[in-house]
Amino acid sequence: MGLQFDARECHHLGALGEGSTGHADYVFAVSDGLGGANAGQYASRIAVEKITTLLPRCYLQTAAGLDAGFPDVFQELFAEVHEALVYLGASDAECAGMEATLSLCWFTPGRMYFGHIGDSRIYYLGSRTGTLKQLTHDDTHVGWLFRQGKISEREAREHPRRHALQKALGGKNQFVEPQIGAVTYEAGDLFLLCTDGLVDGFFHAQLEERLRSLDWAADRNSAAQLTDEAVARSGRDNTTALIVRIV
Repeated sequence: MGLQFDARECHHLGALGEGSTGHADYVFAVSDGLGGANAGQYASRIAVEKITTLLPRCYLQTAAGLDAGFPDVFQELFAEVHEALVYLGASDAECAGMEATLSLCWFTPGRMYFGHIGDSRIYYLGSRTGTLKQLTHDDTHVGWLFRQGKISEREAREHPRRHALQKALGGKNQFVEPQIGAVTYEAGDLFLLCTDGLVDGFFHAQLEERLRSLDWAADRNSAAQLTDEAVARSGRDNTTALIVRIV
């Protein structure tokens, strides 16, 4: 999902395109559903609805260089998406117990704000260092074990409980506590948003090497290449990837 917005309105973005933050902000997000075939689709649709309500109100503030209120905006956004999914789960038998991840990037001039819950991921590849950094934390016990150094990356990838979420939107989750943060960016930097299916196809070092070797002149739809490769490697077909390149 991609949206361009200013203080007055939002516009949906296509699969490929370019834009400037000089006159608008941009939001990109991925969502993965669990417990219901359409959970991710519902979460994305609800997130778009909430974004179009909340973020244009904040545009003038960020345009003036004021960023103190963005954590409150994300808290409200995630809480409202969560409440809507809980309501759907309670009112529709086909949606009962459904949950969804949500990882969202909000681009303003020179700075990206992010909010996250679940095990989808946001990565940042800095042009100066050439190093790939995972900005988000996987909301799983296996993810916690890996961050604490108790298991290796290979052990985490092979763990039978690696996809068991501790936090998500909807379902029986009572509290919504998204991870919230911000990073500065410059020309040449790259951001990747993806569902866990992409991660199943690449080790971290492999993903870093693949992103660094992308040929933008030859094929601008590099996200599709990544998902195709991940599916070929892992066999999982529910894989989503979105790449934002700063030029």
